[in-house]
Amino acid sequence: MQRWKTLAAMLIVGTAMVAALRAQAGKQEASGKAMTEAATAFLNSLTPQQAQQAKFGYDDPERLNWHFIPRVRKGLPIRDLEGEPLRRAQALLQTGLSPAGYAQTLDIMGLEEVLYLLEPGERSERRERRDPRKYYFSVFGTPALTGTWGWRLEGHHVSLNFSVKDGQVVSSTPEFFGANPGLIDAGPERSIRVLGMEEDLARQILKGSTPEQLKVVWVDKKAPGDLRGGGVAQPEITPAVGLKASDMSADQKELLAKVMTEYLKNMPSDVEEKRRAEVNAAGVDNIYFAWWGDQDRNQPHYYRIQGPTFIIEYNNTQNMANHVHSMWRQMAGDFNIPIAK
Repeated sequence: MQRWKTLAAMLIVGTAMVAALRAQAGKQEASGKAMTEAATAFLNSLTPQQAQQAKFGYDDPERLNWHFIPRVRKGLPIRDLEGEPLRRAQALLQTGLSPAGYAQTLDIMGLEEVLYLLEPGERSERRERRDPRKYYFSVFGTPALTGTWGWRLEGHHVSLNFSVKDGQVVSSTPEFFGANPGLIDAGPERSIRVLGMEEDLARQILKGSTPEQLKVVWVDKKAPGDLRGGGVAQPEITPAVGLKASDMSADQKELLAKVMTEYLKNMPSDVEEKRRAEVNAAGVDNIYFAWWGDQDRNQPHYYRIQGPTFIIEYNNTQNMANHVHSMWRQMAGDFNIPIAK
């Protein structure tokens, strides 16, 4: 326990390493226009060599080459930036997130410092593998208010992917956030759980189920080992399972709305509003919630929320159920690529 008590303080170190990315967020303008302006300024601030690292064609296969694991990546890493280019990178990242989503992203980056301090091995090897600045910017195509282009920020446990057409965000998925450790326990009221509400609210739906509802919502007492379709360009789509919102109690429906908000609130306000409008148009009562694994905290579990327009998946099974993966994907297709019906 003493070892874990020190980790809360260690997290501060990791957060400090990305503190240059933090800033007070003001009112957000239309995100597509803001992304275009910020990406243009970012690219213009780079050296020719840095720009070559950051730029890809819109149709380059790299645009679809996403993943959330630690691996060799293309793009321009934050750790290679300082001064004006770093400030421009900060501004670009802020256009793709709400203030809450921006803070969450930096918190997840900061957890890399915890892993650096916690994991075994030579210091240099650990630093290369675990670095809060080892997150990569990539721009696909030429940012402009006419035509189509895209951009990505990606590293361990963060993958943000945007496509912009004629100044409008036309795709914001796959959207992935993870947390390892999922829980840093420093004592009563001093624990750190970056993605804690996503777990707690969903579990309340399960625990508030009647015996008859449990037969439907609790799909299996064994949780799958991870999310479906990690690193795959399009989501894995199967018929929805679990408890339908139309069969939920009023309290369960309220909890479902709250857990969905935990995901929706990470995006810029206009992207969030567009997603909500799509969900409402397709019918909130047509959303399903399903649970796999144990019902108690600190035990392996997985849940899925699926509606006609989206799929949310959440998994916490690795490292003794202290390692969270979560993502939002679009039923119509990610990366602005429609899925053939």
